[in-house]
Amino acid sequence: MSGEDLLRHHGDVDAAPGLLDFAVNVRIDRPPAWLRQRLADALDRLGHYPSATDELAARNAVAARHGRGADEVVVLAGAAEGFALLPNLRPRLAALVHPSFTEPDVALRDAGVPVTKVQLDPDDGYRLDPAAIPDEADLVVLGNPTNPTSVLHPAEVVRRIARPGRVVVVDEAFADAVPGEPESLAAEPVPGVLVLRSLTKMWGLPGLRAGYALGDPELLGALVHGRAHWPLNTLTLEAVVACCEPSALAESAEAAREMAEAREALAWELDSLPGVEVHGPAAAPFLLLRVEQGARVRELLRARGVAVRRGDTFPGLGTDHLRVAVRSRDSNIRLVKTMDEVLGGRPGGTGVRE
Repeated sequence: MSGEDLLRHHGDVDAAPGLLDFAVNVRIDRPPAWLRQRLADALDRLGHYPSATDELAARNAVAARHGRGADEVVVLAGAAEGFALLPNLRPRLAALVHPSFTEPDVALRDAGVPVTKVQLDPDDGYRLDPAAIPDEADLVVLGNPTNPTSVLHPAEVVRRIARPGRVVVVDEAFADAVPGEPESLAAEPVPGVLVLRSLTKMWGLPGLRAGYALGDPELLGALVHGRAHWPLNTLTLEAVVACCEPSALAESAEAAREMAEAREALAWELDSLPGVEVHGPAAAPFLLLRVEQGARVRELLRARGVAVRRGDTFPGLGTDHLRVAVRSRDSNIRLVKTMDEVLGGRPGGTGVRE
């Protein structure tokens, strides 16, 4: 793969039908029944264009969820649309904090925006250092919690990056999977800070595309300048409203607690395997691993029906890095057992040490 191809690689490429999927960071394989019913009920409205009333209802729902004004919300066709719109901000130099999600790199480079990578140090736990951001960067993009390192940066550190004349984009696609969302800036208006959120991961909606941006109204206006008419479909708008209601928030909060417990158990079990190093502390519903002969391990896992995410497509990581999603207890046990088999050659085949 070329460098450009690596940046365009995503976990869905590593997964395939029939494999136990640890490559894609989506909590469930379909929306819950109550959400599917809400979407089914909305099908009768597909004979009409999405209205301004529908769009305002979605913005109001997001605003109420985060204690913001409706004019501080833009609903998106997934958080990825927010990255695609970043060139509209006309940055002179974009600083992208890595390792992290690579879609912003692709969007900005394709638009001819000069890009510099701010590479975080694994020996320092991939911690965010505001001093590492070039002074001349007028756009900074970072994840919190970060994909794929699962690092949660303190909100105070993120605030220190903001300054007049600079836009700081915080990708909070996994923030709702962190119990209590302690370091989120979604509910806090910070000048120049644009927060992107996703509903895809928590609610099993990758095929629908639903997310939103939070920020200053003038900044949001620049972001969506020239956007097509009717950029959001009726089902997306309905999903945004539904997933911001109190009952949904209570369900997601409980899911976040359960995922955190499962992550801690999975991290301990994987870290106990010979040749496996789990990066921690981890805050997101996935783990970054460093595994001896990682590329070979990934192939052997796949041959045994288990898909994990390759890590070398993230700037700063190598072929020995793998990312694994947190799944149900039974699925996590299967991952650990299969990886143990692959690493030690027990039982049922040749492992990397045989």
